[in-house]
Parts: sequence; structure tokens; C-alpha cells
Amino acid sequence: MNAGDSVKFLAVDAAALSGALSQAASTTDPSASSTDPTTTSNFLLNESGGFEEPKKVIENVSDWWTELDLWNRFQSKLPTLVLAAVTVALGYLVSKLVFHLIERAMKRRKVDYAVYHFIARLIRFVIFLGFLLNALSMFFNVSTLWATLGAAGVAIALGLQDSVSQFVSGIQILINRPFKTGDYVEVAGVQGNIAEIGFMNTILITLDNKRVIVPNSDITKNHITNYSAESCRRVDLTFSISYGDDIARAKAVVRKAAEACEKILRDPAPEIVVGAHSSSSIDLFARVWCLSKDYWDVFFEMQETVKLSFDANDIHIPFEQVDVHIVEPPVKKE
Repeated sequence: MNAGDSVKFLAVDAAALSGALSQAASTTDPSASSTDPTTTSNFLLNESGGFEEPKKVIENVSDWWTELDLWNRFQSKLPTLVLAAVTVALGYLVSKLVFHLIERAMKRRKVDYAVYHFIARLIRFVIFLGFLLNALSMFFNVSTLWATLGAAGVAIALGLQDSVSQFVSGIQILINRPFKTGDYVEVAGVQGNIAEIGFMNTILITLDNKRVIVPNSDITKNHITNYSAESCRRVDLTFSISYGDDIARAKAVVRKAAEACEKILRDPAPEIVVGAHSSSSIDLFARVWCLSKDYWDVFFEMQETVKLSFDANDIHIPFEQVDVHIVEPPVKKE
């Protein structure tokens, strides 16, 4: 391609570009379509197809920009833009204020934190959405916008089925209330204290202070064990003694250890029974009751106290033993 062809190629491209801009301007402002094409669609070229002088090009561009009248349009829409911005800002402030008022009111009534926090956030979202749609109605047809959002919502719901399921499961948890904030539970194979129940997930804090986030759908699809639902729990303990020890004496030692533990309840009374005859021991079952919050304190204290009491009373805790009998093969006779 020589220099002359390059100039012609650039001229054609410039004409196409200026024509597209002119078409866009005429679409925006119908009055622009009645202007002279030599000043709008070909402001880079003259009537003979050659390039205009720089001064003429600048004049053509200036005329085209004046015909668009963007500044006057902006000035005419400025009050509407300001009103829309004020509406959105007011919606944000009102929704935030309502959010805090609902939280305070429900907190005074001692409603569970997860419940009132969820409800307050949902109401805040609905209020802000109403103000936002009101602002958009100043520029668009809201009914058309709703139809568009509805169609988009169906497509999004199909693509985000798991997220929708988690959201619905969150609402189900808040309605049925299988647990509340602070409860020690086991859900989806995870044990910990409930820290927060959200729209999509539930947050647990484990005993070793790990933060575990469990999807709500996994919780509702599996068994839920709430260790804090009842005020009292039974601690089941097993202590083994040898077959040569005195059973009555061993039971008395375990009972005395249970009575010495201050966190064990007296009603129901501790129960000490012979639970099993194992292969190398007699197993004593101790069933004691305590407050749910004292479960592990009682468990650990009883394990230590009973072992020390057995040692002091010459009661043996057996361990598994295996007797191996070696049989010599018969000697072959010659």
C-alpha cells in the first residue's frame, strides 16, 4: 500500500467514524437530523472528499458539539439528578435508623440476637430498596424495570440454586430455632458454640477457639445435637477394676468421689452399678448429673479423683493381657 492509498484509507475510516457519531447525535436529539451533512457527518472531509483545513475541522467539530447541546441537557436534568441522589441518601439514613431502632426494641424484650439481627437486616434492605426504586423511577419506567428484574431473577435463581437453598435454610433455622446464639451444638459434623446465624451461613466457635463457617443448607439437611438445650446433663463414666477386687468396696469409693464433687447434683442422686464383665475387668458405670455448663469440669474431676482413690484403697485398674501359648510341633519318628 503506497502513501496515496493510505491517505484514502484513513479518509474513509474518518468518514465512517464521523457518520456513526452523527447518527448517535441524531438519535439522541431529533433536531440534529435536519442539519447539513457536510457539517455533521463529514466534519473531517470537504465536499470533494479531501481533508479539510485544520481550522475548518475545528469549526466543524465545534458546530457539531454545539448541536448536541449536552451542557443544556445536563443543566435541565440536574435538579432530577440531585433529587435522586438525595432520595438514595435519605433511604440509606432511614434504613440504618430503623435497623438500630428494631435492634434496641428486640434487645429490650430479650429476643435472641440471631433472630432480631436477621429481621433488622431484612427490614433495612427492604426500606433501602424502596427508596432506590423511587429514585430510579425518575429516569426509567419502573414497571418495565420490574419486568426486567423478574426475568433476571429467574435466571439468577436457576444459576444460584445452592445460594437460594442456603438463604431459605437460614429462614427455616430462625423460625424453628433448633439453637440460639451461645449454645454448644454439633451440626454437620462440627462441634462448637453458636456465634452468629446469618442469611447464608452459621458461624461456630470451637472449644480450641477456631472459627468454623457452616452453610445453612448443610445444617438443615443433617442431624442437629444441641448440648445446651436442657439445663442439666448426665455424665456417663466407666471405671474398670480387676476380678480379684472387692466390688462393694470399689462402688463405695466411686460413690464417695461423686459426693465430694461440688458440681455434681444431689437430685437425681449419683448411680453406681456394675455395667459389664469384660475380658480382663469388671466395669463399673457411674451416672451423675450436673448443670450443662459444668459437664466437662465434672468429667475431668471424676477421672482424676477416682484414680487417686483407687490407688489409696489398693483397688487395681487392670489392663488388657494376652496369654500366648507356644505349642511345639510333634517330633517325627524315624
